Amino acid sequence: MKIEVYSPTIRRKEMNAVLTAMVEEKIGPGERSRLLIQTAKEQLRFDYALALRSPAVALHFALKALDILPGKAVIISALSPRYYINVIRDLHLTPVFCDVSFDFPCCSRESIEAAIFAKGDLEIGAIVLHHTLGFLPNSASIVELGIPVIEDISQSYGSWIKTDAKNEEADSPSNKNNNTKAVKQSEVKFNDDVQDKLKGVFCILGLEEKDMLTSGGGALLFAMSRKDASSLRSFSAIPDEYCLPDINAALAIVQFKEFARNIERRKEIAHVYIQASFRTRHKRFIPLTEDEYNNYSFPIVLETGLKDVVAYARKKEVIIESAFNNTAAAVSLCENCPVSNSLVLRTVLFPLYPRLRADDAQRVSRLVMTLP
Repeated sequence: MKIEVYSPTIRRKEMNAVLTAMVEEKIGPGERSRLLIQTAKEQLRFDYALALRSPAVALHFALKALDILPGKAVIISALSPRYYINVIRDLHLTPVFCDVSFDFPCCSRESIEAAIFAKGDLEIGAIVLHHTLGFLPNSASIVELGIPVIEDISQSYGSWIKTDAKNEEADSPSNKNNNTKAVKQSEVKFNDDVQDKLKGVFCILGLEEKDMLTSGGGALLFAMSRKDASSLRSFSAIPDEYCLPDINAALAIVQFKEFARNIERRKEIAHVYIQASFRTRHKRFIPLTEDEYNNYSFPIVLETGLKDVVAYARKKEVIIESAFNNTAAAVSLCENCPVSNSLVLRTVLFPLYPRLRADDAQRVSRLVMTLP
């Protein structure tokens, strides 16, 4: 049986929540969307948020809230999602691409300064800081540049929190078959400096299928401070067509509540993979702080190209894919970004998600150890 590279973590609780919304015929934007915002606020401690239909809509309103004049530039990582380019250009702004390093897939202050210098004739209106593959950039140092920063935490949610989970054997046959422990009691505990981790004027938390949390599609756009929130409040009466439907919000609410259980399972699987990676010649990205990574996925930077490795994995019935096939660098010529352009061709993702069975995780780890 093939092991897919991605799998949304949808269990009975999520199914029941969506079914209840359907039975009650409450599927458009409404009370559940407001409850989602309240649930997220308890975890993220923001001042104000909008629940929107997609990350693209969220980025659009974030840039509009900054009131950037047409013709100005917006700095983005070359490894940002490719929709960034469309949203920025639709607002008559110019995307400027920033490179990363081979060890760390996010922009640094130094790489942003280099991008600004290379485009010295353009006035910079904002920086959109994508937390690529769940890794946390040094936001504090970037904010010191004095340019408004929008942080995209769609893949990094949970990288700044600790979980206190009590694991107990579940009695259900499904859990026994999965060879995993069910978390019956769990609690999310924020690090003391959580608000210091998110330094941006606005933050985007995508809720798409492959994001850390999913609603099947959607996003939260929020501001941590009351001062920055005032700009978002000007969009409080936007048409429902921009807003997150309740049927999606119902799913996302459960995802927030089940997060501690899910991130603990990710840590267990990642530990197995990391041990296996020590026996291969290929390399991993290294988080700035090891205890601040949510194990969004398990990327490996290959010494060789993708083709042979992907074919080898398929023979083992494990699906792996390019980590950056949906990024700006994959679809657009990113000048002055040689590292990003190289990583697009050499970085693969291995299956890592909470519902992955223990024996399947062992299969993937053996694959990692024997990569050509």
